[in-house]
Amino acid sequence: MSEEKKTIFATLEENVSYMNSILPIKESFDLLQRDIIIGERKCTFYFIDGFTKDESMQKLMTSFFAIKKEDMPSTATGFAKMALPYVEVDVIGDFDMIVRSLLSGVTCLFIDGYEACLLIDCRTYPARSVDEPDKDKSLRGSRDGFVETIVFNTALIRRRIRDPHLVMQMFDVGKTSRTDVALCYMSNRVDKDLLKNLTERIQSLDIDALRMNQQSLADALFTRKWFNPFPKFKFTERPDTASVCIMEGKIVLLVDNSPSAMILPTSIFDIIEEANDYYFPTLTNVYLKISRALITLATVFLTPLFLLFMQNTEWLPEMFSFVALKDTVNIPLIYQLLILELAIDGLRLAAMNTPTMLSTPLSVIAGIVLGEFAVKSGWFNSEVMLYMSFVAVSNYTQPNFELGYALKFMRLLLLILTAIFNWVGFAIGTLIVIGSIVFNKTLSGRSYVNVKIN
Repeated sequence: MSEEKKTIFATLEENVSYMNSILPIKESFDLLQRDIIIGERKCTFYFIDGFTKDESMQKLMTSFFAIKKEDMPSTATGFAKMALPYVEVDVIGDFDMIVRSLLSGVTCLFIDGYEACLLIDCRTYPARSVDEPDKDKSLRGSRDGFVETIVFNTALIRRRIRDPHLVMQMFDVGKTSRTDVALCYMSNRVDKDLLKNLTERIQSLDIDALRMNQQSLADALFTRKWFNPFPKFKFTERPDTASVCIMEGKIVLLVDNSPSAMILPTSIFDIIEEANDYYFPTLTNVYLKISRALITLATVFLTPLFLLFMQNTEWLPEMFSFVALKDTVNIPLIYQLLILELAIDGLRLAAMNTPTMLSTPLSVIAGIVLGEFAVKSGWFNSEVMLYMSFVAVSNYTQPNFELGYALKFMRLLLLILTAIFNWVGFAIGTLIVIGSIVFNKTLSGRSYVNVKIN
């Protein structure tokens, strides 16, 4: 934007000239300028096609055209009170704020003789329905989910928490994108130090744009160490989960154009939690949490332990001798496991990019055919296929995608160290896994395994 005078002018011609000099009115088909007469005064509307709600504008125009010359107030504030009885209205005299509001969808009205612009918020955003997210489903819970429009997301939370202590603080981040970011928390329960720290970080961000919305904000707020893959944040697409976390004293970050909420602070115990944990009785809840924790441990240690015992078959107790390889090993066991790790991700990516109506049958056919013929052709042992199938399915017992891949990287590290250094490598790998969790720090600087909430 030009560095010329930013305060509004007294005449309509100067204001229109300035706006047209900084906006591509003629080049952009969706940036529209409309000149009308209100109370025998020249007026100019600026708005973006697609953001303006037609029904509201029709009602406003009816009100405008009924104003006579002698009824026109002397100030823009008086006009807003008289002629704009509904919709949100701001009277602004700063061009920077006017242009920023216009580009976010607000209609701007300049009236000759007024040294201010009327910002009329009658916008509507394109949005899909608030359907339940595919990834984070609940058996008994609500069937709604966050969408890409931040105002809808804040409304979904407000619907669940009708308390005056619920605060939703709005920021705009990015010099170019000006992306809306909402900080949601309970003022009487939130950790004040964490809130101050997070607010200062957001306000001090010096970035051009949030190119990938929430992920770009997460990377800007906390520079993670590349060698520790465990997530620093918890994400959810469920408004009920976000609301519960807010009432527990946590902070929820919403980013416009992102259908998920970022929850702070978090721990490993929060990340492995899912929506069903809130809806079942205590006994069922505890059982599901224990089951999920045991299965999560199995996904990390099952194949490395299998490799370790196959390298040291004399360690196998007699009662577990059946797990030993029965067929001839044509390809070294470690290579079988690593190839299957890669193949599982290949099948997953193929399923994601396959048309919906074909993804399920093709995935089943690919898994059965590839698995059957891979064993018969001598590439893989049936035991290896069994254990890797368990690992692939078990990854879906917890909803966090980032945690799933963090555990996968830990499993790969264990496999490689065990193959090279035998039991010493397995022990070192286990210590690395534990250290990666225990010494991982969240945004608040607290331990990954012990997050205090007021």
